[in-house]
Amino acid sequence: MKLKTLKQLFQRYRRPGNLFFATLFLAGSLFLVSQLSVQTQWRAGTKMSAQPALWPIISLAGMTIFAALNWISSVSSPRIPGRWEEVYGARSIEYVLWFMVYVAMVPLLGYLPSSIIFAVTLAVRCGYRDARMLLAAALVAVAIVLLFGDISPGQDSRRNGL
Repeated sequence: MKLKTLKQLFQRYRRPGNLFFATLFLAGSLFLVSQLSVQTQWRAGTKMSAQPALWPIISLAGMTIFAALNWISSVSSPRIPGRWEEVYGARSIEYVLWFMVYVAMVPLLGYLPSSIIFAVTLAVRCGYRDARMLLAAALVAVAIVLLFGDISPGQDSRRNGL
């Protein structure tokens, strides 16, 4: 068996955006660890298993250790062309913003109209221009509201136990 150096042990194929996200996760976990003393307590005279801070400490320690190992692995991996495309492109963030607009629309227009507008607009955004596809998006929105929605006026009284 051939012994490997630490760099060889952690070296792997670096996917686009991996170093950026590894750095982001490591920074996030370090921030959360820095907040432990503010967010949790360690009570004197309490058994270790009953400490309120025990599981947050264990989980954040694991998260930080694995984030650090991921970062070390990303740094020691060879750089490949196009590694920042995922970071700069960040197309998934666009859909988060679309959803935030939808959430803001619901109280203003109502659940059903907002859902129909949202579904049809996203269908157009994804490249569907055919009238049948836009109608299908609208019908899916109506079905979702009917299956999962709360559109009847008597629903609030049931939640309040009346």
